[in-house]
Amino acid sequence: MTDAKKTVMPAYVVDKAEGASRLADLQKNLRAEREEAALKALPTPCYVVDEAKLLNNLRLLQHVQCESGAHILLAQKCFSMFRLYPLMGEYLAGTTASGIYEARLGHEEMGKENHVFAPAFKEQDMQELVQICDHIIFNSFAQFEKHKAVCAQAGVSVGIRVNPECSTQEGEHAIYDPCAYGSRLGVTLANFPQVLPPEIEGLHFHTLCEQNADDLLTTWKAFEAKFSKYFAQLKWLNLGGGHHITRSDYDVEALIDLVKYIRATYHVEVYLEPGEAVALNAGYLVSEVLDIVHNGLDILILDASAACHMPDVLEMPYRPTLRDGYEADEKQYKYRLSSMTCLAGDVIGDYSFDKEIKVGDKLIFEDMAIYSMVKNNTFNGIPLPDIVLLHKDGTTELVRRFGYEDFKGRLS
Repeated sequence: MTDAKKTVMPAYVVDKAEGASRLADLQKNLRAEREEAALKALPTPCYVVDEAKLLNNLRLLQHVQCESGAHILLAQKCFSMFRLYPLMGEYLAGTTASGIYEARLGHEEMGKENHVFAPAFKEQDMQELVQICDHIIFNSFAQFEKHKAVCAQAGVSVGIRVNPECSTQEGEHAIYDPCAYGSRLGVTLANFPQVLPPEIEGLHFHTLCEQNADDLLTTWKAFEAKFSKYFAQLKWLNLGGGHHITRSDYDVEALIDLVKYIRATYHVEVYLEPGEAVALNAGYLVSEVLDIVHNGLDILILDASAACHMPDVLEMPYRPTLRDGYEADEKQYKYRLSSMTCLAGDVIGDYSFDKEIKVGDKLIFEDMAIYSMVKNNTFNGIPLPDIVLLHKDGTTELVRRFGYEDFKGRLS
């Protein structure tokens, strides 16, 4: 018996494959250089949304929908760039809102499924909401009783938000933990009736914040154990947001399997409401160094502000990723990044760099499409950043420029 002959790849085939790989790497590097140049040529400060990266996220979310049967809705509280709603509507089932204006925006600009939840609703708002929303979710049975007649008349599907009393935050994001002691969000099992009112067609929970599928599974088990006795009369379950589906380490298959299990076991439709996952890592905030001051360390004064332009840096708090920036003591040149506001605590973070930073340099903060434009403000009369779209072909489009009238219009 002889050994099997080894297959030897002809040298020219190897050379061709290596050449193709090198060419692909070269093209990728050239695209990155062109993108960097395009971003740094923009007037600052400005938010830039990367169309190519947004599309990658949308395709993955569409895959989850197709494989699991879930309805995925854009949580507008995170990302409301309605210039892109027609594009997102090609991939997502619709929008979800946290108030009357978001509900109106989703209805007008995407025009697909439109859901709304709020801790309480005003009567005059409800008159409009029942005309533009498919699902309305109440935070208490008292709110349901108050508004059920107008919802029934309009044929809106009604649900209740529950608190499964299963915290998975472990203190990291305590400000965003709706299962914390004393939380006002969601009805606990102790406050549920023995029998649900017949008008209620769905239950909703939202307990996650930037988390993976394992925390969803933990929450689902608690929710199922406590509330599944009500599922027989329901048409849908809404698993809320906080699912970091488009993050590189997210267990997409576990999510798909869970949704398939729920649909097959309880014969209900399943909704997911990610906001961050839609535009995760798909945007930037470009800023310019205006001055450098010295007080124990070098401090960069930027035209971008944590307080005004990326409030979650202070509210969450967290240290945003900076392109070509490193941990504070990792590289030779260390700086504290701050802003042009008068707030002493308006500090973005401490970073280090391979090279010395100078006045006039442009700095690019990563992952700035989410919870930035929707939360920014004009404290100190600081202008709002431009909104720019970076197209797939590398060209940029100025979508919106804000001015003095936008600032004055918010005052009286």
